[in-house]
Amino acid sequence: MMNKIKEFLDSEVIPLEPLLLNSRFAPLLESLEKLRAKVKNAGWWAPFLPSSEGGMGLSLLQFAELSEILGRSPLGHYAFNCQAPDVGNMELLRQYGSNEQKEKYLKTLTDGSIRSCFAMTEPDRPGSNPTWMDASATEDGDYYIIKGRKWFTSAADGASFCIVMAVTDPDNENKYSRASMFIVETENPGFQIVRNISVMGDPGEGYFSHSEVEFNNCRIHNKLGLIGETGSGFKLAQERLSPGRIHHCMRWIGICERSFDLMCQRASDRSISPGRKLLDEGIIQNWIAESRAEIDAARLLVLKCVNAIETDGSFSARMEVSIIKFYVADVLRKVLDRAIQIHGALGMTDDTPLAFWYRHERGARIYDGPDEVHKRAVAREILKRYSDSS
Repeated sequence: MMNKIKEFLDSEVIPLEPLLLNSRFAPLLESLEKLRAKVKNAGWWAPFLPSSEGGMGLSLLQFAELSEILGRSPLGHYAFNCQAPDVGNMELLRQYGSNEQKEKYLKTLTDGSIRSCFAMTEPDRPGSNPTWMDASATEDGDYYIIKGRKWFTSAADGASFCIVMAVTDPDNENKYSRASMFIVETENPGFQIVRNISVMGDPGEGYFSHSEVEFNNCRIHNKLGLIGETGSGFKLAQERLSPGRIHHCMRWIGICERSFDLMCQRASDRSISPGRKLLDEGIIQNWIAESRAEIDAARLLVLKCVNAIETDGSFSARMEVSIIKFYVADVLRKVLDRAIQIHGALGMTDDTPLAFWYRHERGARIYDGPDEVHKRAVAREILKRYSDSS
């Protein structure tokens, strides 16, 4: 099956990339809908969901393998309806949503007729600290009134609803119980997209946007708006992010593999003088060898983490999750940079996906917790064992 999906990606998905790289997301929509229909007909839709809910029913390990294949194209995950942030929102609603929320939001998100977004990071607060935020949700009878500003709300442009984290109990002594999660429809009169944030010169649009959004007294009914229990926002965020980091890391490895292929092909094709090609240069050979070793090592680390999560749960595997987050993000940075360098001026253009990935994936070392925060968490966990034994 995985070989068939890879063949489909190469023959059906990758040929659409020039439209994305040289125009915008909107001109692609008609072609992408036809592509998604083919994916559905092939039985590959929403691979992480149980077959009883319209998905492929893959395990976390199987989905990790598939995610690497789909990561070879910027359009891969979207074509299979397993793109972030929708995949995380679907998993969250499946596990913690009420029956009403599942019927109204999860069902339509699952069948691909709508998109969603996720709002947690704030302009004036560090995104690595989800216990410290200004956005608030105040009770008003059977309703909540949500106020605040968020940014880097990915895919907000064109989304039908937003899952937002806001403070409901600011005076709670337990900082992990101060916030809750809510569903806010983007048609709510108080919801506003302030702007699509330009990322390295590209403001993006649609699924490829990162928006700054405003919640101006968004009034939502607590029965349909509140996800889970009041004060469970931090817990839900962690439940959502841990498997999400697996998805991201395997997608990054897919990007690395495609970049590696492009790197090797360019080195083989490019003449630098009569009778001499790039592949004859020792530094190029070093980069290729180092990239191959680093990609393979990154994959093994992620699979080790998947095994830990499936065996002991995401909370027990939090150190393994942090390790892959900073390690794979750094491998991605190095492989992409080498691939662009080997391509020379061509690597700076949008004639290949390398420049697109460089713009959009430099954030891999920042979002879902910067590298430095994860490294510190890993070191503390390791050193705690030595302290406990002394």
